Amino acid sequence: MVTATATEVQNNFGKYLQMAQAGGEILVVKNGKEVARLVSYDKSVSFLTDSLTGILKGDYDEKQVRMERMSRYESTD
Repeated sequence: MVTATATEVQNNFGKYLQMAQAGGEILVVKNGKEVARLVSYDKSVSFLTDSLTGILKGDYDEKQVRMERMSRYESTD
């Protein structure tokens, strides 16, 4: 991962865009704080999917989960 200041990215956007298209990641910092990450579209989808690993378990029954959720909101009237 490459780290660049916001000014560097602004002045050399084409360079950083090509890096992202080639599969690289650019971490953008402003005043010493991380403010953005420049990644390709394909890598961003992969990043989001990977971040869900462990949250969604493969051993659940979708119908059973739906029934449990629906039973919480059923009216007793």
